[in-house]
Amino acid sequence: MKKQTFATRSALFLFAALIFLSSCTSTTLIQSVPSGAKVTVDGERVGNTPYAHTDTKIVFSSTSVILEKEGYDPFATIIVKNEEPNVGAIVGGFFVWPIWLWALQYKATRTYELKPAE
Repeated sequence: MKKQTFATRSALFLFAALIFLSSCTSTTLIQSVPSGAKVTVDGERVGNTPYAHTDTKIVFSSTSVILEKEGYDPFATIIVKNEEPNVGAIVGGFFVWPIWLWALQYKATRTYELKPAE
């Protein structure tokens, strides 16, 4: 009987750990029209559009994004991690409550239209 209890507890722990690890990250695809704009996230140049931004920030955290392309006005915005429910984190939160700090995530895709410079 003890072996079955230990095995059950171990399985539940592994399940909760997997949900925790997979639920902490959120990814959003940053696109621009036209594509190929330089992407700066929180002051650090990270690549060009389309750019897949991934982080492990908690709910309601903000991230500054600046898009720049020659011949176009720079575009600055702030994205907030409160756009979509994260089902894995919500379920995992019933096993380990701090996981609810990641219960919301970014929407999958965001597209920004750059305006030509005058």
